[in-house]
Amino acid sequence: MEVKIIPSALCGEVQIPPSKSAAHRALICAALAKGENRVTPFCTSDDIKATARCLRELGMTVKEDKNGYTVGRSQTAKTAALDFGESGSTARFLLPVAAALGVNAELTGSGRLPERPLSVLTNLLEMHGVSVSSDRLPLNLNGKLTGGDFSLPGNVSSQFISGLLLAAPLISDDVRIHLTTEMQSVGYIDMTVEAMKKQGVTVVETTTGYMVSKESEYRPSDTVIEGDWSQAAFFMSAAAIGSDIKIKGLNFASNQGDMAALDVFAAFGAQISIEDDVLHIKRGTLHGIEVNAANIPDMVPAIAATAAFAKGKTVIHSAERLRLKESDRIKTTIAALNAMGVKTEEKPDGMVIYGTGKVTGGKIDGANDHRIVMAFSIAAAFASGESEIMSAEAINKSYPEFFKDFVKLGGNVV
Repeated sequence: MEVKIIPSALCGEVQIPPSKSAAHRALICAALAKGENRVTPFCTSDDIKATARCLRELGMTVKEDKNGYTVGRSQTAKTAALDFGESGSTARFLLPVAAALGVNAELTGSGRLPERPLSVLTNLLEMHGVSVSSDRLPLNLNGKLTGGDFSLPGNVSSQFISGLLLAAPLISDDVRIHLTTEMQSVGYIDMTVEAMKKQGVTVVETTTGYMVSKESEYRPSDTVIEGDWSQAAFFMSAAAIGSDIKIKGLNFASNQGDMAALDVFAAFGAQISIEDDVLHIKRGTLHGIEVNAANIPDMVPAIAATAAFAKGKTVIHSAERLRLKESDRIKTTIAALNAMGVKTEEKPDGMVIYGTGKVTGGKIDGANDHRIVMAFSIAAAFASGESEIMSAEAINKSYPEFFKDFVKLGGNVV
């Protein structure tokens, strides 16, 4: 799908969708608890559909209605065919969960997901009683995961650590996770620990990592999913560039790492206030900044789009993990900026953006990457001419209602 965006300032109030990161975790924890559990509200994104579909395939009860999900632990399947779609979170969370349940499973994925390495997890599974046919999708799992000590680097994807934590209560022995390097994206681990706690599981933080007791088990509880800070970042970008937007539905005590958006957009020069639990952000005089993206990689496209309208140099670094997202997000972000007349410089772990405050329209390859499409739809709204964005359907991965909200704020999409 290709959309044309005619410049038109975005202004008004928007309700941000539920956090995709929190929803993955809540669905998994609730589905592994006996009894009936409610998870509300929800966003019918492709990634959340993938998690729900795979939980059903593992034998769990996952019933969807107009308000959310009713989930719980049923009869565990003996065999399963798990199609993760393009959801890296689903794959990295449910790979160890399937192994801990003892399910003989065939695991597949689509898009760039089969290119993304899983060796950190697969090596650990093989050391703990599970036969794994490959370190990339597609692969087959056989055997049941045993407990004990799991050592892995802390500077790999936090999803590997979260996956082991989520699996731990299903294992009939203590699980001790030892991190051999300093941990990145700790906020995402905190989200996992919080979701497990809501379902009755205590994760103990140790000097080297985490421990989950063999006595732990998931218990019934209902969960309300908070708003998504990574999606809010796109509309924060719009307001910072040249508008006045109020964003509803956010938790200002959230563990989401992307709540760092408050600091990032303030550093650019945006005016930010919180009024009755509503985030109010208005344009300011934007200037270039330096951004360490190690803990906020998903925000980089929104940051880069904002940097194009800021005067001066913006440096984004420590973002090397973006090479393995739905696209090589460093290259595709730079390509989108160049298409809009913005001078950039590619670095191995990020980019330099030379903002002048002037951005032209252009033909932008969305690269089948939801965050590229959304970030540069925002940029296109404030460009000096019309823009065309290809692969616009990629928004369905995380935020299917994005263009609906975009238009509600005054965006002009043809």
